[in-house]
Amino acid sequence: MLSVVCTRLTMSAVYRASSFAFVLIFYGVFLTTEAQAPTPSPAPTHCASRSNTSCAECLQNVICLWCSSTKQCIDYPVRNILPPSSVCSLSDARWGLCLVNFQILIITMSVLGGIIVIGLLVCCCCCCKCGRNGNKKEDAKVERQTRARKSRQKAKSTEMQLRHDEIRQKYGMAKDNPYARMNDH
Repeated sequence: MLSVVCTRLTMSAVYRASSFAFVLIFYGVFLTTEAQAPTPSPAPTHCASRSNTSCAECLQNVICLWCSSTKQCIDYPVRNILPPSSVCSLSDARWGLCLVNFQILIITMSVLGGIIVIGLLVCCCCCCKCGRNGNKKEDAKVERQTRARKSRQKAKSTEMQLRHDEIRQKYGMAKDNPYARMNDH
């Protein structure tokens, strides 16, 4: 019983957590799409014209990348996921927010991804372990019940045999030799 409860609690917690994560992701995508759709895009300006200004001014345009070491505002190299070191080193490159550089962003995303993967593995292991323990306990319980049922059945059979022997003795039909035929008397 405990294993069933344990399995149900862990499975329901896993389902709740995964559905909650799905709802958050869906909600975030929906809000991001909703927030981006109605706003008209500003007139495109070249990022190079914003060089030697400030990081905040450069990053007002989402296609711009700020290199803090050279104080250059350049177009984000969209062919690469990360800006190459020839353009700007990862520790000096800023995109989206002036406070976060690509190096910190990569480390943070790697740690969060690792935590999520480890969390999922721990949940899976706990569910499997709880399920296996439950099956062992349930199998042992069924085995005990089967043994108890067989012992009761054997006791009833023995009792019935004794009763029949008493009745045979009472009416003189008792067999001294179990292999003797009844017609021989």
